[in-house]
Amino acid sequence: MSPAPRALLLLLLLLLEAGAGAPSFQVDYANNCFRKDGAPFRYVSGSIHYARVPRPAWRDRLRKMYMSGLNAVQVYVPWNYHEPLPGVYDFSGDRDLGSFLELTAELGLLVILRPGPYICAEWEMGGLPAWLLWKPDIVLRSSDPDYLRAVDSWLGVLLPRVRPHLYQNGGNIISVQVENEYGSYAACDYDYLRHLLATFRARLGPDVLLFTTDGNSPAELRCGTLQGLYATVDFGPGPNMTAAFAPQRLYEPQGPLVNSEYYTGWLDYWGEAHAGTDPARVARGLQDMLQLGASVNMYMFQGGTNFGYWSGADYKGRYQPVTTSYDYDAPLSEAGDPTEKLFAIRTVIGKFQPLPEGPMPPATPKFAYGSVPLRQQAEVLELLDVLCPAGPIRSPFPLTFEAVKQAHGFVLYRTRLPRDVWTPAPLSSPPTAVCDRAYVLLNGEYQGRLERDGQAALNLTGQAGAPLDLLVENMGRINFGTNASDFKGLLQNLTLDSALLSDWLIYPLDVDAAVAQGWPLPTPQAGGSRARPGPALYTGSFQTPGIAWDTFVKFPGWSKGQLWVNGFNLGRYWARGPQQTLFVPGSLLSPSSPNNITLLELERPPPRPLLLFLDRPILNQTGALPPP
Repeated sequence: MSPAPRALLLLLLLLLEAGAGAPSFQVDYANNCFRKDGAPFRYVSGSIHYARVPRPAWRDRLRKMYMSGLNAVQVYVPWNYHEPLPGVYDFSGDRDLGSFLELTAELGLLVILRPGPYICAEWEMGGLPAWLLWKPDIVLRSSDPDYLRAVDSWLGVLLPRVRPHLYQNGGNIISVQVENEYGSYAACDYDYLRHLLATFRARLGPDVLLFTTDGNSPAELRCGTLQGLYATVDFGPGPNMTAAFAPQRLYEPQGPLVNSEYYTGWLDYWGEAHAGTDPARVARGLQDMLQLGASVNMYMFQGGTNFGYWSGADYKGRYQPVTTSYDYDAPLSEAGDPTEKLFAIRTVIGKFQPLPEGPMPPATPKFAYGSVPLRQQAEVLELLDVLCPAGPIRSPFPLTFEAVKQAHGFVLYRTRLPRDVWTPAPLSSPPTAVCDRAYVLLNGEYQGRLERDGQAALNLTGQAGAPLDLLVENMGRINFGTNASDFKGLLQNLTLDSALLSDWLIYPLDVDAAVAQGWPLPTPQAGGSRARPGPALYTGSFQTPGIAWDTFVKFPGWSKGQLWVNGFNLGRYWARGPQQTLFVPGSLLSPSSPNNITLLELERPPPRPLLLFLDRPILNQTGALPPP
């Protein structure tokens, strides 16, 4: 052979060898499996949400997942967590997606990424940012041009950050989901899915495996699937896993069976019983699926916490807000502790693939710091200049949160009695006017509450000109189903004895900013005096005994509100239950300096205002409703 053909042959062999060594993750339709680097592959994965776990705990949780026998984790990206305002992006601190992905790779875990743009996840508005509703007639999750412009802008920022982490590019992301459970959404807009598919392909390249997830019914798969996206299903434990996968086979006659959300537990709603699933039943279902050769992701493997205002809500004939805890009765508890369920699952996984050597990392240490007295510092009405430094917005009628560009938390609406009311007259709201709870004060005196799908009227008496205030709380926008445009605040005008109220002052309150800036406190109330009912801020502090361990805070006698520790918003508490404690990560606490507490109580404080720090959670006590 002459030198020239020999050189060409050598070059061809080198190119073939280079191609054979390139990382790849693909669907093998002929053999009903995935192929990773050319070899048959099946993932056993678990869901973890970095937005629900403090960054200092990421390694602990991921390490425990790896030691459970998982070879992958499934991760949502909440759009509203990273773009709080149009064009304002945050990928720092707890929001550092890149660092989270690098940590998963370091620990030997592959990633199934679910970047939305809609994610559900029992997360506020399903991950969609509330500022989308600044355009009131926008049609979410559709080919509405205004919605698509916002989506394209977001994906133009997010997906280039993701691309270096793709498996084909030397990273550990093996597949990427497009949208989420779209078949459960009434729009059924295939042009929207086609637009997303084209965008993901353009931004991530031709080789990445793109997929969809829907419930395992033909009706859900019909609108949730699209040619070019591998269709997977989700369902929980059941007696017949072959039948459970049958709807997937209608849309993917060949290829791997995939349960993208195998439910290890379930979420909790305020006022309802704590959800739980039997460990043996979960393990049995997992074994049945693995025996079928399926790839499985367990949702959740570690649930975490809806810190701040991030918990969402469902609507099933009535509004159902989700609790602060997202424990989910998952294999790893809210605090990241291994459970009986985890070890049952680990035993099953060990029957199908080798388990990592070494012991399971132990539960993180907990500490009961005991009782901490609080004192009332000021009523909310006394702090309007601090909580709303820009001053109120004037309007002849109430404006929604979205109209005043307030995403979360609280807005105060103020008007005045138009006439003397000597005989009790009803302050009434139409059925859909209050979203979600309004705390009513007349002349600064707490009168009670109006509530979405609940109490719609209060009887009042007072003199003409008396200030009438309604502090309205957003309890979380709906995250699933058909009603994604869940506006907050006073959506319609109220009436007093059938006469419309008018001339409103509207105060968008930023309690978080005030707490973070160490808001100027007035002189505390005299010792021994009782705090009045109604929205007020309370403070206190405690020292730890030279340690900063995880703990759980209980609210003896308190009604409903929000808690900050060292400026961090831990989330909502509510005597309605079932959750009676909030999780306090040790990483928030100082072992040497005072730990400062700020509490916003919305209704009625206890006779002795204190908090109780325990070494274990209470998630399953549905409390009696406080008086209106």
